[in-house]
Amino acid sequence: MAGTRVALYLQDAHDLRQGLEDVRYAEARGFEAVWQAESRLVRDAIVPMAAYAAVTERIQVGSGVINNWTRNIGLLAATFLTLDDLAPNRILCGIGAWWDPLARNVGIERRKPLQAMRETVDVLRRLLRMERVTFHGEFNHVDGIELDVVHGRREPRRIPIYIGATGGKMMELAGEIADGVVLNYCVPPEYNDEAMEQIEVGARRVGRALKDIDRPQLVVCSVDTDRDRALDTSRELLTQYLAQQPHIAKASGVDDRVVREIQSILGWPATHEQIQKAKHLVPDDLVTRITASGTPEEARAKVAEYLQRGATCPILYPVGGDVRLLIDTFAPGGFVA
Repeated sequence: MAGTRVALYLQDAHDLRQGLEDVRYAEARGFEAVWQAESRLVRDAIVPMAAYAAVTERIQVGSGVINNWTRNIGLLAATFLTLDDLAPNRILCGIGAWWDPLARNVGIERRKPLQAMRETVDVLRRLLRMERVTFHGEFNHVDGIELDVVHGRREPRRIPIYIGATGGKMMELAGEIADGVVLNYCVPPEYNDEAMEQIEVGARRVGRALKDIDRPQLVVCSVDTDRDRALDTSRELLTQYLAQQPHIAKASGVDDRVVREIQSILGWPATHEQIQKAKHLVPDDLVTRITASGTPEEARAKVAEYLQRGATCPILYPVGGDVRLLIDTFAPGGFVA
């Protein structure tokens, strides 16, 4: 129905220049936002975000999500200030706690992730308000710094901060301190029931309600007129994610034995051949339980389940080649939740 919120999610599966055209098309079809991933060591989020912002006029542009460990807090604030200069009042800042073994493999010790996230959000928000900040925490130490704009806009920036959360404690923290939470993908719709409770617990700590927290949700989405082809495309992605991202494997509810068997086949980084060898371990019923895959009608019905269980806006991750078909399938006015 008209007015339905919908957003696009881009990662690394599509050519960057083609991504610019896809984002322009999504804007023309009424999508409210595009979120750019930054997960594996494959594609930085900030460069594509700047490109999307430069070639569009209305669509919001978000990081979906960057981590809070590898960018100094001053640089992080300056980066989002710069993006807001490029697209005023259209930038969304999504931050996550990253994940092991990737973080560990590049020398990051992810200790006390909740405290680290709390400090990041606190200092970042104050800097974007153009405050002069002194802060000495466990993870962030700054002395009298500010975004010292000499030439340009000095006013406080309106950049909503979203926490990408999967675990319950991070959900609570998002409800307490963030403008929104980016709910993860590769989970069944019923996963949201507990997530909503956890977000609300955090919100109540500071006198807020669940309705005060935006809750967009990443959804793996493979749309094809050939149902089997749509499912097989998502199957390949799930094979890789279940092996390499333990937090997603846990939240998906997949049997540990299946995860371990997939992990025994895939290396790091996984090769196309390894994924093809292991993908038979991901059955159709799992694909349809934790992704929106199939015909356009089936994909719409699955996305509606996530909205009915508390998500406020689907962030659709197109797997497969036809991004325009996905955009047309979910364009506001043609999508009924």
